[in-house]
Amino acid sequence: GENTMATVREIASYLEERVPSALKLDFDNVGLLCGFPEREVSRVLVVLDITQQAIEEALSLHAELIVSHHPVIFTPLRRICDDTPDAKRVIALLQGNLSAICLHTNLDALEGGVNTALANAVGGEELEYTPDIGCFCRLPEAMPLSDFLVQTRTALSALDMRFYDASRRVEYLALCGGAGGDILYEAAQRGCDTVLTGEIKHHQWIDGAELGLNLVEGGHFATENVVMPSLAEMLRQGFPEIDVCLSRLQGPLSRGFGF
Repeated sequence: GENTMATVREIASYLEERVPSALKLDFDNVGLLCGFPEREVSRVLVVLDITQQAIEEALSLHAELIVSHHPVIFTPLRRICDDTPDAKRVIALLQGNLSAICLHTNLDALEGGVNTALANAVGGEELEYTPDIGCFCRLPEAMPLSDFLVQTRTALSALDMRFYDASRRVEYLALCGGAGGDILYEAAQRGCDTVLTGEIKHHQWIDGAELGLNLVEGGHFATENVVMPSLAEMLRQGFPEIDVCLSRLQGPLSRGFGF
């Protein structure tokens, strides 16, 4: 038969089989959210966030499809005008003949997804997954928090990390990519010494400290961007004829001083 290119719809179906939308949390919006289901795809951009910069990157690569983690349409759009950032992004996608497939909390919950990539990056072993979207793991040997911070900053290319030191060695970890401060309550019950997540709310810093946990805030982007190579590899295995490009964008424009 003729070697025809895969369509956007076929790529969405392939990803649905491997990262089922049934795994998502109720509030979420995932799957093929924007674009042209029957368009043939020769190049895909894999990126955490569909920002205007990411759309420009996709256009410069002559891609037909963007696969992202964060949904390009999250809150329902009641009007599509270019005077608000969220609608403007949708307009830019459509003007560029680009489609968007977004795998969000289903990729968080998946074994082999965000939290698996995060655990692997920091050297965690014996992974256990929560009913929600976090994971627990052990380090091969306990280490001081200061060593863990340096190792994690390197592993995640995390530019700005905040932490609370409970004066405990790091061995049994609770992990959750993104805004996962909620995991600290189960972490304390399980006897974890350390929580690593992307961002922690003010009251969670207080609760975690009072529960005697080391808290490490690695940054939302850094703790989730770690899964992007796995997602790119999944696409390459399914569609060897398609050029799969990992985004070169490095997350938020703001920069902290680091620790």
